[in-house]
Amino acid sequence: MSSNKKIEIKNLNFFYDDFQALTDINMKIKENKITALIGPSGCGKSTFLRVINRMNDLIDGTTVQGEVLLDGKNLYSSDVDVVQLRKKVGMVFQHPNPFPKSIYDNVAYGPRIHGLKDKNELDELVENSLKGAALWDEVKHRLDQPALDLSGGQQQRLCIARALAVKPEVLLMDEPASALDPVATAKIEELMAELEKDYTIVIVTHSMQQAARVSDETGFFLMGELIEYGDTGKIFENPDDQRTEDYITGRFG
Repeated sequence: MSSNKKIEIKNLNFFYDDFQALTDINMKIKENKITALIGPSGCGKSTFLRVINRMNDLIDGTTVQGEVLLDGKNLYSSDVDVVQLRKKVGMVFQHPNPFPKSIYDNVAYGPRIHGLKDKNELDELVENSLKGAALWDEVKHRLDQPALDLSGGQQQRLCIARALAVKPEVLLMDEPASALDPVATAKIEELMAELEKDYTIVIVTHSMQQAARVSDETGFFLMGELIEYGDTGKIFENPDDQRTEDYITGRFG
């Protein structure tokens, strides 16, 4: 794509009933890059993330204004199939949420829903997805064991494998490491750097160190507004807006 933009947000406003959670957001998210969203709790980061794959549709009383374009197509057009959209735009949540099934069945779940029945194809897809999530070597001899027996960090990588299994183009990650210890967090961060080659990743993180380590671009949200957005190095070292600098240097938040 000419300008390398995968997702474009135009004049986005979002409401929970009468409460405006996002105000006039404009943003271009680049393909095969990691974009981090930072800002204090309750500033709209997770809401924004869920706008991209229409997870907020599941909440009553929400209103979206503006456009969210994926490869130039408005995701809120009446002809968009939300199931297909969520196949294209995968999501990993803050707390690992494996299904109470085997490791294998967790990864095979999405492809089966989308009609894949061939056992050999499923086997290959499960293996490739677990390899993609840097988990294969740890679980390949116990694929039939319950996913809930895995450690927290392994469960989170399993959830990433589950997201990869339906072959998305975009991965949304809502604080994927906040419930994990430092060792597991480092593995998730290494994994993101690998995945970036094949996927466009948008991550919400409370950890500014994490944003600085893993992302190419960073957006700073405050009170539902996108205050500043650009190259991560610049945002952290030489921000244009005083509020960004105050947040990054720990003066508030």
